[in-house]
Amino acid sequence: MTHLESTSLDLLKLHGLRKTPCRLAVLELFFRERAALSHQNIEQQTQNSNFDRVTIYRTLTTFEEKGILHRVPDLEGQAKYALCSEKCSEHAHHDAHVHFKCQTCEKVLCMEDIPLPETAAPKGYQVKTASFLLEGLCAECNG
Repeated sequence: MTHLESTSLDLLKLHGLRKTPCRLAVLELFFRERAALSHQNIEQQTQNSNFDRVTIYRTLTTFEEKGILHRVPDLEGQAKYALCSEKCSEHAHHDAHVHFKCQTCEKVLCMEDIPLPETAAPKGYQVKTASFLLEGLCAECNG
């Protein structure tokens, strides 16, 4: 058993989820890539496994509901997901951090060490979620 497999199995067990080939493959992909991935990215990278779109979609939805993945802002409007920190649960996501998108390789990364800046909504408004996306060149592309 590989380290990625072991880590993925532990995470499924921690969240009370059954082990399925799709769940394992998707988690291993997130651990390997260490970046936010779209449904399309996952389909392309697991095409040899013959998982259909619906199975992948249900897997992503389940992982988001259980606090394993969180949605990442993307200006193109395509939903992307990234691994949550260990603080997340099915009752609360703690994903209030900055995300960075590289304009060259298009990877989207969580910058968990950078908290979101303080903001105040106008009187009468109530903020439910906030996101902050930085764009530029990642360390690899900036070379």
